[in-house]
Amino acid sequence: MLLWASENRWCSRTLPRYGFVRRAVGRFMPGEELEDALRAARKLVDRHGMSALVTVLGENVESEEEAKRAADHYCEVAHRVVKSGLDAEISLKPTHLGLDFGIAVAERNIRRVAEAAEEKGSCVWLDMEYSRYVNATLTLYRALLADHPSVGICLQSYLRRTPKDLESLIPLGASIRIVKGAYAESPTIALPTRKEVDAALFQQATRLLQPDARKAGVRLGLATHDTSIIRRVGRWAAEKGVEAGSWEHQMLYGIAEGEQRRLARTGRKVRVLISYGTHWFAWYARRLAERPANIGFLARNILPR
Repeated sequence: MLLWASENRWCSRTLPRYGFVRRAVGRFMPGEELEDALRAARKLVDRHGMSALVTVLGENVESEEEAKRAADHYCEVAHRVVKSGLDAEISLKPTHLGLDFGIAVAERNIRRVAEAAEEKGSCVWLDMEYSRYVNATLTLYRALLADHPSVGICLQSYLRRTPKDLESLIPLGASIRIVKGAYAESPTIALPTRKEVDAALFQQATRLLQPDARKAGVRLGLATHDTSIIRRVGRWAAEKGVEAGSWEHQMLYGIAEGEQRRLARTGRKVRVLISYGTHWFAWYARRLAERPANIGFLARNILPR
């Protein structure tokens, strides 16, 4: 139901008007402006020694001009990040920068952002969207990687094709963020059960920590709040003699904060994704669908005290 709501135009236009929805989403994003995201990032760095990822919410723009404006904004983000002195990187959705208008349009826009970020000592991550965008996003990523070796990409563990995609990227020394996946997909395309998805995430994360992957220069971002998987990967790495600093945990602002702080206290690298912007409803609905505990948080904001 939540995944359906994330794609429904009426829901995205109507529900954000309600105060209880806006109050509830405040847990997961500090505000709608870049300044809000940078202030939150500063607190994470100063109080807990974490790093940050920043993203402005938006996808599937309606014109090439709108995609260009998104690229302009991200170039400004790169400038503001370095001015702030923060260890912060940029995460973006290719459809927000024009992928629906062709790979060439998205590549032109994202190259501008990648160049601005590299000039400022940061880097860019490409988010992965619905399965229908995977081929185009991978083609786009490989083209960018040739000139911007620090650019990263997200792969979704629940897609049946991901192990093959993973193997094709390892020799390139890619930076890879592994997530479970949060889009409604057919069982012919995506693993249907949580047990299968959990197993896939563990297998893919440990594959990226194998000696050949590390020798190739692969950078792993383990993007999950599932403490059982986090601990399993940690135990596996310890048994294999893989140093904890060989990968980083990438987690969402406002979710599993206790686990984020525990990891940081034990010397793990923790990078928190901070989202901002006005187009947040679809993103928020997917966050609720990913983690049932978040629905309880929403209910507490709806019910009278």
